[in-house]
Amino acid sequence: MAVAALILGICSIVFDFIFQWLGILLGVVGIIMGAVARSKTPENGMATGGLVCSIIGTILGIVTLVACVACVGGLAALS
Repeated sequence: MAVAALILGICSIVFDFIFQWLGILLGVVGIIMGAVARSKTPENGMATGGLVCSIIGTILGIVTLVACVACVGGLAALS
């Protein structure tokens, strides 16, 4: 489960720049899987890495999505 959380966290960071909604979704699933993996074995470094990558990917996806919406709103206000 720790490996899956790490893979989802890395994919979340990558997909944040392509499809923000997919990056956010992968990040949330990675956070859940990382938390479960960490509760089973707290000293597992891969679970911690997956949790951290997923949190970073989710936050980055939300910030990118908000920035894109703000840019589109700003361009619409110019018309």
